[in-house]
Amino acid sequence: MKIEIDKNSGFCFGVVYAIENAERELEKNKKLYCLGDIVHNSVEVKRLNDKGLITINHEQFKELKNTTVLIRAHGEPPETYKIALENNIKLIDASCPVVLRLQNSVKNGNNEIENKNGQTVIFGEKGHAEVNGLVGQTKNKGIVISKIEDLELIDFTKPVNIFSQTTKSPIKYNELIEEIKIRLQKNDLSPEADLIVNQTVCGQVSHRDVQLPDFARKHNTIIFVSGKKSSNGKMLYEVCKKANPNTFFVTDTEDLNPSWFAENQSIGICGATSTPKWLMEKIADHIQNFENKI
Repeated sequence: MKIEIDKNSGFCFGVVYAIENAERELEKNKKLYCLGDIVHNSVEVKRLNDKGLITINHEQFKELKNTTVLIRAHGEPPETYKIALENNIKLIDASCPVVLRLQNSVKNGNNEIENKNGQTVIFGEKGHAEVNGLVGQTKNKGIVISKIEDLELIDFTKPVNIFSQTTKSPIKYNELIEEIKIRLQKNDLSPEADLIVNQTVCGQVSHRDVQLPDFARKHNTIIFVSGKKSSNGKMLYEVCKKANPNTFFVTDTEDLNPSWFAENQSIGICGATSTPKWLMEKIADHIQNFENKI
């Protein structure tokens, strides 16, 4: 049995930066609050919890005072910074630079489109941490869409300024944009004058969308490793599954099924931008042990 781990899989630099910040603080103080899961991977979260990282939600955050809290790579809305100031909370801001740039673009773009009596639209997962931060830049007026059916939320008699969550599929984003153009034209608006399109999918994610199908087709079986909460993981798993129907989604070794593997097979292991390399290596070792029993 031949096993290959995709060299392009693993943490994006934003996640690496957040985890490095957390580990550095934990080495000094043995305890650190994190606002939400530091990464959408339960196995990595548990590893850091064991080191002293305490995951809290926004309601718990409001009750804290005179302590230190990590902001993860997904970023936060303005309200979070206001609460921190009021409660004397020191923030370790590990927001991804790509997300911070996007937040600034959304804020400026929303002001611009409001002056034209238009609306800001965000392609993303409603309730996702990054999207919550983006909507916060629009004074909570931004319209969140994740599929064609959600376009009903948009008023196509008014101009549109559209952005994408950084981890969404660029292909699906472009499909929605084309449909928006059609609906604007039906209302006698011009896509050139009344639609502002911002290409805001992260480069690390959009490149994976292109690279993964080639990797998936190289192997008999693909094991895609990701946390169930990962938006990026769901999207990239579908990319793999489309290229190779013999693709299986796992979060850890207990999800592996020996019946998926056969002698002399080629196995590919890949994952999301929130999947640690050490976990993919652990999965590979476990599969290697199956070979002795086939």
